Amino acid sequence: MLKSTLRSFLAHKGRLFLSALAVILSVAFVAGSLIFSDTVNRTFDRLFASTSADVAISPKDDSDARVPTGHTPTLPAALAKEVAKVDGVAATHIDASVENVTVADRDNDPVGPTTGAPTIAVNWYETERSPVRLTSGHAPRGAGEALLDADTADKKDVGIGDPLTVIAPPGSFKVKVVGIVTFRTTNPGAALLFLDTPAAQSKLLGDKDAATSIAVDAAPGVSDAELKRRVAAALGSSSGSASASGSGSASDSASDSASDSAYELKTSAEQAESAADELGGFLDVIKYVMLGFAGVAVLVGVFLIVNTFSMLIAQRTRELGLLRALGADRRQVRRSVLIEAVLLGVVGSTLGLGAGIGLAAGLIELMGLFGMNLKSTEMAIGWQTPVASYVVGVGVTFVAAYLPARRAARVSPMAALADAEITGVGRPLKLRALVGAVIAAAGTAALVGCAVAGDTSTSASLLGLGVALTLVAMVVAGPLLVRPVIRVLGGAFPALFGSVGRMSQRNALRNPRRTGATAAALMVGLALVGGLSVASASMTKSFDEQIDRTLGADFVVNGAANPFAPFPAEVTEKVRGTEGAGLTVRNRFAPLTLRMPDGKSVKSTAAGYDKRVDEVLNLSYARGSTARALAPGHVAMDKDFAEDHGVRVGSVLPVEVADKREADLTVGALTDMDLAEGPGLEGGLFMGLGTLAKYAPDGQDATLYVNAADGTDAGTLRDRLESALDPYPQLKVLDQADYKKLIREQIAVLLYLVYALLGLAIVIAVLGVVNTLALSVVERTREIGLLRAIGLARRQLRRMIRLESVVIAVFGAVLGLALGLVWGVSMQQVLALQGLKAFAVPWSTIVAVVIGSVVVGIVAALLPALRASRMNVLEAIAHE
Repeated sequence: MLKSTLRSFLAHKGRLFLSALAVILSVAFVAGSLIFSDTVNRTFDRLFASTSADVAISPKDDSDARVPTGHTPTLPAALAKEVAKVDGVAATHIDASVENVTVADRDNDPVGPTTGAPTIAVNWYETERSPVRLTSGHAPRGAGEALLDADTADKKDVGIGDPLTVIAPPGSFKVKVVGIVTFRTTNPGAALLFLDTPAAQSKLLGDKDAATSIAVDAAPGVSDAELKRRVAAALGSSSGSASASGSGSASDSASDSASDSAYELKTSAEQAESAADELGGFLDVIKYVMLGFAGVAVLVGVFLIVNTFSMLIAQRTRELGLLRALGADRRQVRRSVLIEAVLLGVVGSTLGLGAGIGLAAGLIELMGLFGMNLKSTEMAIGWQTPVASYVVGVGVTFVAAYLPARRAARVSPMAALADAEITGVGRPLKLRALVGAVIAAAGTAALVGCAVAGDTSTSASLLGLGVALTLVAMVVAGPLLVRPVIRVLGGAFPALFGSVGRMSQRNALRNPRRTGATAAALMVGLALVGGLSVASASMTKSFDEQIDRTLGADFVVNGAANPFAPFPAEVTEKVRGTEGAGLTVRNRFAPLTLRMPDGKSVKSTAAGYDKRVDEVLNLSYARGSTARALAPGHVAMDKDFAEDHGVRVGSVLPVEVADKREADLTVGALTDMDLAEGPGLEGGLFMGLGTLAKYAPDGQDATLYVNAADGTDAGTLRDRLESALDPYPQLKVLDQADYKKLIREQIAVLLYLVYALLGLAIVIAVLGVVNTLALSVVERTREIGLLRAIGLARRQLRRMIRLESVVIAVFGAVLGLALGLVWGVSMQQVLALQGLKAFAVPWSTIVAVVIGSVVVGIVAALLPALRASRMNVLEAIAHE
């Protein structure tokens, strides 16, 4: 039996290779994502471990602000001298560093990454732990000199002696590049600008006596944990972070001594862990996207493998029957098929692992384009990667082949004498109908629950459950839909193509299970595309309607890359001083924590506006007014948020605003605007700018709403504003149409992912259709020979196979789009809970997908049709 199995596997290696491609793709994405993330993690672990101070002291910041406010937490620089006196301290260094800076060259073009990585300005001092070393020029001396990292200098063509403009929170200032520094290990993608320490304190922090953190070096023989304990005791405070690795029990006791410390102390290990956690969010996005592709490949590959083995077993009915007649029992036959599947999985996993290494190398090179200079020679391949690769590859093929293997074991010894081509074609589908109906009912109930749920998390959970169940139901019940749907889709074939069209339609109807499984590969991808396309179109329409409804200003001035990015006060002065600029309303943000009447503590971000905000924004209220909302000591919030927490107009809420400033704010108004609330903006909170500035005085403006003065043309004002803001490349002047375009571009990122998933699904679906048609041609060899003998021309034969392929592909597209539309409606209900209540169907995308499915069917049929047309008629008739 083992010899027979190996011979059978090698005899069908050409057909099985098509199925192995699905395994290769899925394993490649799994292995590539794991190798890439392991490589990045190891590289940065080494970077953080080698550059972190033994102990770092920083101001404690519990605000958890996800919206930038321009506020830079600081501590007294003089603290470094106190810490230097502690026994066991070898040296201390103050750090003055900010990330929300823009650096521009002499042409006012930004010098720094445009891919989301920060531009960091920091004070210069060099130790053995410095991430960079000075490689040319000299250290900065005085406020007018700076160092720039070599990667940024090379990309932006900046050299020693070139002038730069630094736009920092306190204001803009000029520097000259006097030296270039080079990273000792890996450039994490940021641009680094170094200033003299006094200059950094005054120009970056606006306070010559402030620092953002203090680095403490331990004396020989003193551990990091012991040093942390001594420093905490000397400061009469604790780190507030005793749970990280390496802190030790001594550090734990220091942490327990005063939990209300204004400072946070971290050892080198804790700093590295914290930095890795922050980086992990970025890496997780890449990792999970790739694993999402792997999941699609696995899911679609299962259908392909099931179909392949089912057809091979159907074609080998006589062979299996003969084995049974010679003494092989059912268990041996089943084991034979499963061994073939395992061999296929091993081959596919091995090739997929190799492809995954290549994919990881490509990702590493791609990250170099984004400024993260990783080295392919330092690629990390942990033991988990090959294990995961073989578990996925072998596991998928084994599971997919199990049902066909059981079917093979049921072949009777008498089948060796039968002349049947296909087994099980006419078996009733009653069990499928019953199981599919039960699963579909459960999935429908989950989606209905998603639509009526009032809580976002509950709705999203039900959405996920409903999507999974309805997908399974469609796969199970798909063969039941083959005959009614394909009769409609191919109904015009007889009239258009005569007998060839009639035969192509009947061929697609011949085996509903096979047709359903073949179409399922395409259905899965198109269902995802349909659902996400409806969701993105609904998001776009919702934002468009919100902008039309709420934006009343002629122009909006805010960040080009990040609309929430704050800017210095001089920008506001420039805009207000522009000729023709009329009313200018400022907007800024501050993190706050509210203690609600229901006992819950809610962290959010409040917006602050100038008094005449009604003239630039169209605000609507369920209770109260703008005057009440912006009154001193008052706050406004969304009415639904207020109802959820038992808040009403006149309620007094204890609030903690930035740096633990406490206040009691009175609810002055409840809004009713159905605005989208992003992460960190829960509750739609806003107040007067005077109230916000009282408790967060060092915040910065994030948006300016500008109206043209009487007698000034809007187009003229725009030109003047853009000219005035030319020195600030991080800012844009937007009108209503520009604002909509900006939102669409941000949503388009989701669509790019959708189209990538579509591409992957199409590739695997084409393989599935090719595989099915190729095996079908072999299966129908004698039939094709007879058709040729009675006069069917080669061209007609090719057309028949192409039409069969097209109708199967369109069938899959119809099921996928129908399922995707249902998912899209449900996704929109989840979005509606976040204020995105508009619904839109991207009909152009749907039409394009249907047309694309026809093309897929034609392309997939090319090789099988060509092979069928080249058959020798007499040999085909004699084929068994």
